[in-house]
Amino acid sequence: MTININRTEKLVAALPKGKLLKPTFDLLQKAGFTFNEADQKSRKLIIEDENRAMQALFVKPSDVPIYVEHGIADFGIVGKDSLVESCVDVFTPLELDFGQCNLAIAGFPEDQDRNWRLRSLVRVATKYPNITRVHFDKLGVQAEIISLHGSVELGVLAGLADVIVDIVETGTTLKENGLVVFDEILPAMAMFIVNKASHKLKLRQLDAVISAIANS
Repeated sequence: MTININRTEKLVAALPKGKLLKPTFDLLQKAGFTFNEADQKSRKLIIEDENRAMQALFVKPSDVPIYVEHGIADFGIVGKDSLVESCVDVFTPLELDFGQCNLAIAGFPEDQDRNWRLRSLVRVATKYPNITRVHFDKLGVQAEIISLHGSVELGVLAGLADVIVDIVETGTTLKENGLVVFDEILPAMAMFIVNKASHKLKLRQLDAVISAIANS
């Protein structure tokens, strides 16, 4: 059955697929929204909470800020890394207590103390071209940004890049591939973001959700 979104009556949330999804559902339950467990695990792209007060869109994490900025969703949960990379114009009222990680520069151990400013060009493989470009510009390093969508570590291992910029949680993947962190660029965590127009049109509902989450 197709669910048609009625944005005038219900809150619409953009929820990230993947590792942030379960803690996001736990968070929404604390705010009073309960979703059927079967729906959570289904292949449906839009579901409703049991009280029909909210519709949830299952969205690729990097797309969550886009859905919120364009008003398709009133609010969303997204990693700070994806939020900063997207360069969107949204409200960010809350940092959440899950999804902690770091966006970092990494490479081979023997390159850790190298002065990259002495190189005419440094090749950097990453899924975060915007953040990476800004960071290396601030360092005064001429960088060629190589955008990848798969395992970024392979960029260094295969010789495509000199270093990588990627999310580091435990560091296990780096260690298993003989790589180390050179520097941390951005501490990241899950963020609660809100569409600016929705913040005016649905202020009461959104403030209630924000308050419930902040006090949970």
